[in-house]
Amino acid sequence: MNDRLHGHYLSRSSAADLRAHYETGATLFSSPGHTLLASGKRSILPPQSGSALAGAAADLLRSARRDGTATPVMIGAVPFLADAPAHLFIPEHVMMATGPANLPAATPQAPPARARFPRTIASVPTQDQYQRAVAQAVERIRAGRLEKVVLSRSLTLETEIDVAGLLARLGARNAHGYTFAIDLAPDHDGRRTLIGASPELLLSRHGTRVRCHPLAGSIPRSADPHEDQRRAQGLLQSEKDLHEHALVADMVADSLRPYCHSVTVPAVPSLIATPTMWHLGSEVTAQLNEPGMSSLALAMALHPTPAVCGHPAALARSFISEAEGFDRGFFAGLVGWMDANGDGEWAVTLRCAEVGTHSATLYAGAGIVAGSDPELEFLETSGKLRTMLRAMGLEAVLEEAA
Repeated sequence: MNDRLHGHYLSRSSAADLRAHYETGATLFSSPGHTLLASGKRSILPPQSGSALAGAAADLLRSARRDGTATPVMIGAVPFLADAPAHLFIPEHVMMATGPANLPAATPQAPPARARFPRTIASVPTQDQYQRAVAQAVERIRAGRLEKVVLSRSLTLETEIDVAGLLARLGARNAHGYTFAIDLAPDHDGRRTLIGASPELLLSRHGTRVRCHPLAGSIPRSADPHEDQRRAQGLLQSEKDLHEHALVADMVADSLRPYCHSVTVPAVPSLIATPTMWHLGSEVTAQLNEPGMSSLALAMALHPTPAVCGHPAALARSFISEAEGFDRGFFAGLVGWMDANGDGEWAVTLRCAEVGTHSATLYAGAGIVAGSDPELEFLETSGKLRTMLRAMGLEAVLEEAA
C-alpha cells in the first residue's frame, strides 16, 4: 500500500484510511485537497522569531533532502505571537493522500456528557469581563484609536478526552474545512494535542498558484431552518459585518501584492456555513512572482490578519494583551504543512483546543468593530465554542461557564 523512502512514505492509501489509522501521539492534518498522517519526530525546528521562521524551516527541509530523505515534509503549528516558539518538525514517517479525510459515515457518537461531566477550572475572561472589554474596544474604535480588534475567550475543563474519537467527529462535522491534531511537547498534564476543525484557509501554495480564503463577519446558526436562513441573509446585508470582512480581505490582498501578481478578490463575499456558524468569506487568488517564496514565508507575511488580531495590528495586539487575560498560545496562529519545494497549506488555528491527559482548554474569539454589541459578541464566541463542545459531548458546559 505504501512506498517507503528513507523513513518517509508515499501513500496510496485513501484519506479516510489515514484518519482511521490515527492514534493519540500521531499528527494529522486534513484539508479539502490533502490529508497527512505523521508519526515520530525526525527533526524539530529550534525556536525561531517570526521573521526567521520560514527561512529556518526551508533550511531544515533542504538538510533532510541532502541526508537522503527523498520527500521531506514539515508539519506543525505556529503561535499567535510572532516571538513565541513555533512547533514545527519533520516526522520520522509521513503518509499523504489526496482529498479530505472527513467522511460523515465514519463518525462515532460523542460520549454522553452526563457520563463524565467536567469541572470548569477557568473561564477567562468571564462573561461580564468579556462584555466590558468589548465595550471598551468599541469606545476606542469610535474615538479613532482602533479600526478593529479581535477579542477571545478561553475555557479550561477538567476532563478526559478520547482524542482519536474527537478528531473523527470534528472532521465529519467540518467536511469542507481543515481538521488537525498536532502532537505537542508534554507538560505537567502529560501528552498534549492541539486539535481542531478550522473553517479558514490562511494560505496555500502549489507551484506559483497562491490561494487564501479569509473569513470575517459571523453569526451563530439556528436550529430552525427559517430563522437560520434569515440570519444568513441578514449577515450578507449587515453593514457592520461587511465592513469587518472588507478590512480582512483587503489586507490579505495588499499583503500578497509585494510577492504576487494577478491578485484577485471577489467583489462581494460569499456565505460559508459550518454546523454552528455562518461566516462571510472571500477566495483570494494570486500568482507568485518568485518560485523560491515558500508557503510558510507567504503565510508569515499575512499573519496575523485582522481576522484574528485587528487593525492596526500593533495597536490591536496591545489591546488584546491588556484585555483578554490569558496567553493565546497556538490559538489564532497557523497550522499546516510544507514540503521541500515550498508547497503547502496553512490554516488559521480556530475552533480548537489543547487537550492533555486530564484537562482541555478551548478557545474562541469575535471581531469587534464600531457597530459591535457586547452581548451579541459574547454569544458569537459561545457559538464558536459549541463546535468543540458538541464534538466532546459537553455542550451543556457553556451554561456553567458563563
